[in-house]
Amino acid sequence: MFERRLYHHIDWALLLAVAALCLLGITQIYSATGGWTDIVQTQIYAVLLGVLALVVCLSIDYRSLADKSHFIYIAVIALLACVLFFGAVRGGSRRWIDLDVFNIQPSEFAKAALALVLAKFFGESRRGTVTRVDLVVAGALTAIPLVLIAQQPDLGTAATLIPVAFAVAYVAGMPMRLVGVLALMGVLAAPVAWKFALQDYQRERISTFLDPAQDARGAGYQQIQARITVGSGGLWGKGFTEGTQGQLRFLPVAHNDFIFSVLSEEQGFAGVIVALGLYLFVILRALESARLAKDRLGAYLVLGVLASFTFQVIYNITMSAGLAPVKGLTLPLMSYGGSSMIATLAGFGLILNVRMRRFTN
Repeated sequence: MFERRLYHHIDWALLLAVAALCLLGITQIYSATGGWTDIVQTQIYAVLLGVLALVVCLSIDYRSLADKSHFIYIAVIALLACVLFFGAVRGGSRRWIDLDVFNIQPSEFAKAALALVLAKFFGESRRGTVTRVDLVVAGALTAIPLVLIAQQPDLGTAATLIPVAFAVAYVAGMPMRLVGVLALMGVLAAPVAWKFALQDYQRERISTFLDPAQDARGAGYQQIQARITVGSGGLWGKGFTEGTQGQLRFLPVAHNDFIFSVLSEEQGFAGVIVALGLYLFVILRALESARLAKDRLGAYLVLGVLASFTFQVIYNITMSAGLAPVKGLTLPLMSYGGSSMIATLAGFGLILNVRMRRFTN
């Protein structure tokens, strides 16, 4: 548990940067939803619960959490299985468990659970390289939650598990030739996935990304509006709550998937630089935590959590700028979403945990 002497080793700079992004997100959600709405209040509650989750993940020694990682992993898998049978359906997807008071999205917690179990698996290995058996085991541990999440269907969140597995395996010693082989297999499997794995609306999103004008009022609408929103901000933006695209609801789900577009319109290029600077600082600071970790387990855990976070940040920002196909991936720490906020802050609790205990026995 938490010891008083560890208080002095908490990375307050990282905490402040994370808090700044949360505050920036709340203000932009306030603007995108038209004022003090239930959505804003829910986001504030989510941040408070996320802070509680961060404190819990910070207080318990990460090595103790890793020792129990198989129980955490099994619990998340059980929740994902429950979603398929008893989950609440919204927008054609079954992703949430309705608990009356609030809804929980187990797929958001799968990322941290996978990072924990893979860090434990590779951290215990005494070999200097990753064997084929190790990769098969790691692949199976990744495939189970990935398939369950994809069945919801939620390919966006499922894809965030891949960077977790790749980052941990690569740092653990996966040979570069295997990286090339996996990349080649991915390229060769792409036509098969296009034909059999993707649903019609998913193929439509990819094709309209290449030419959104072919269905400007349908599948290409979000992408076109996102580009207009981002570009209309100029250098200094239109001002807080003054963005026409967000305020007049031209941009769908502006408070969720496209919160970065709202920021770009209202705060302009200057605001974008501030937000990107905060994200870059958080990522680099977390990388430093991995470098300073006292053991391989800690380093693997930090990199696993950070890989998913970084992938999601990059994808959401490029999607908001019209440079990637539209996918239901939130911008961590800023987009509306209770489970996403709680899971993300819990992940940063693990990162702070590793850095804070770098001097312990």
